[in-house]
Parts: sequence; structure tokens; C-alpha cells
Amino acid sequence: MCEAGGGTATGTVLIENERVRVTEWQFAARGDNTGWHRHDYDYVVVPKFDGILEVDTGGDAPARVETRADAPYFRERGVEHDVINGNDFPCAFVEIELLENGRG
Repeated sequence: MCEAGGGTATGTVLIENERVRVTEWQFAARGDNTGWHRHDYDYVVVPKFDGILEVDTGGDAPARVETRADAPYFRERGVEHDVINGNDFPCAFVEIELLENGRG
């Protein structure tokens, strides 16, 4: 992920090599966030919980994304956003950036 700034969630890089970067994001409470950032590469998100993520892209209100534990979803690079915990419980997801796609 490009440098996320100002967020309260904790990102821990688990794997990083020339092909992928795998980061686990942990949110301790409702409202914790990654901070505004933009991905330089396409990526896959694997939620570790059933619940809601709010994704703020600067519009009127953050989009609510329903997640299911272990149900991955794909996103393309380039959209500036902030990911927010929309739950009344701690949650986490794993983010897998595809570094070798040559588009970054």
C-alpha cells in the first residue's frame, strides 16, 4: 500500500517481495481507520470477520461494504480512499497487493 497517513488502525506487513506485499490491518474499535491512501497496484482484500467496512472516497458519505470472513474481493489500483471499521467490535483484514503486475 502506498503510505497511509493519520489512521488509527494498525498495519503489519507479513510478506513483501518482488511479487506481492501482504499486510494485515487490525481495527481495535468502531471508527478506527487506515488513513487516506492510494494503492499503486491492484490488490485483493480477505476479511477476517463478518461485518461492515466503511470506505470513504471523499463523496457525501462513506460506502458501506458488507464483508464475510474469508470471502476475498478484488480492487484495482488508483482510487484514493480511507477504510473505517463500521462495527461495534474489533476486526481485521488481510490485503494482498500484486506488485508484479507492472502497472505501478
